[in-house]
Amino acid sequence: MQVFKFGGASVKDANEIKNLVEIIKNSEKELVVVVSAISKTTRSLEKIVDLYLTNSVETNTLIDVVFDSHKSICHNLFESVSDPVFLKIDSTKAELMMFVNHNKSPNRDFVYDQIIGFGELLSTIIISSYLNYVGVDNLFLDIRTAIKTDDNYRNANVDWRQTQAKVKELVKKNSLVITQGFIGSDDNNFTTSLGLEGSDYSAAILAYCLNAESVTVWKDVSGILNADPRFFKNTTLLNHISFKEAIELSYYGASVIHPKTIQPLQHKEIPLYVKGFKDENPVGTVINKGVAMDPLIPCFIIKNEQILLSISALDFSFIVEENISEIFGLISKFKLNVNLIQNSAISFTISLEDNYSNIDKLLNSLKSRYKLKYNTDVKLYTIRHYTDKNIIDFEQGKDVLLKQFSRGTAQFIVR
Repeated sequence: MQVFKFGGASVKDANEIKNLVEIIKNSEKELVVVVSAISKTTRSLEKIVDLYLTNSVETNTLIDVVFDSHKSICHNLFESVSDPVFLKIDSTKAELMMFVNHNKSPNRDFVYDQIIGFGELLSTIIISSYLNYVGVDNLFLDIRTAIKTDDNYRNANVDWRQTQAKVKELVKKNSLVITQGFIGSDDNNFTTSLGLEGSDYSAAILAYCLNAESVTVWKDVSGILNADPRFFKNTTLLNHISFKEAIELSYYGASVIHPKTIQPLQHKEIPLYVKGFKDENPVGTVINKGVAMDPLIPCFIIKNEQILLSISALDFSFIVEENISEIFGLISKFKLNVNLIQNSAISFTISLEDNYSNIDKLLNSLKSRYKLKYNTDVKLYTIRHYTDKNIIDFEQGKDVLLKQFSRGTAQFIVR
């Protein structure tokens, strides 16, 4: 059994879906195929959440736009509007409207998860239906019946015992399975999501539960590069890296692999391939146990939209363990991510990522006891395996607010 995962760019239109189907048809192995929402759908669904929570009359209009865009793709895949896929899309829309019209919960995170997963459901309905249309039998699996989690909405934790039992029950051998990334369900069968970029993690969960031979993540880049080509020139493909190095890169923000993806694969030594779905003969990157990084070159990572927060005592006393414990308790409470820490005797400085728009709540909770200084919309750069020349070249012409070095890794906060 192999697990393939396709991102949103690989299903953005009819031609890309046809390309995806060819990749599946050319594989001679048993496959579980995990698919993200079609490109830009998640953003539209997030907008629907915002409109719904403000009781906007535009909510239903945007829902119509999302579903009509998926039908438009189907018109370019299927000859007849009487194909069952159109009825399935209408049924899925009715499920969403049922929630919109009857939900009583004001909890934003709960509402978000009940709405956001429809992107993945729609993309997989289309792909499964098109495979049937071209004569490729497959099993459509609603992943919410297999991946069970707690009710920590928007960043749910997997119940591994339940999930392993469900996956083994629902995924049949000698079959092609089409399913969704990013989502699961709690004990009350409400939809949960696995956090940002959680589709890669979904693929790793399934591979772990199935003792898969490998996982292949198909991307719109050739594999894992030593830098994001959107921000850096002259990038280089990394042919091989170890699980440990992949965890380090993902921790520092390399966007090509989700941070939680590597660990379940490492536990069972399941190799992970990252390939470009547009490459005719993709080689890509192999992530495996104990392999040396090839080539061994500096890797550059950027995290945008960071908040640099410096905290000091009002009376200029030391920031000690008790203070740090309190600060981290509040950071955890408001679901902010810490990407860099630097402390001195009288101050504690952190780089934060505010994925849930809670920074004001954190600042309000801290300002009565601490003096706060902060910069918003700064960038965090990380250089792995840096050289002295890298540092000199990087700093030229930049407004560096903070820099920090450890063995093999340099980090900079830049305004």
